[in-house]
Amino acid sequence: MKELFPRKQVMGFIFSLVLTAVALAVYFFELSFAVGMTILLVTAFIQAAVQLVLFMHAGETDDKHSIYTNIYYGVIIGLVTIFGTLLTMVWGYV
Repeated sequence: MKELFPRKQVMGFIFSLVLTAVALAVYFFELSFAVGMTILLVTAFIQAAVQLVLFMHAGETDDKHSIYTNIYYGVIIGLVTIFGTLLTMVWGYV
């Protein structure tokens, strides 16, 4: 019966709740903008990693290398898009 209990998923769910509480604490403690955004970004990336690994089973196949390569590629494309947009629209470089 012990091996039927989804211990990793339950621990991941609890960890996700803790990360959400930390992000909510940023609002209630009225932290400065820089500190608040830093905490929110760190908790968001950790939360995304927990979701991918535990609940979307990204690491449970034999082809882990290609899955993680695709994830890294998607993150790089997203960052290039975000910073390219900031570069042209906000910071005034054309």
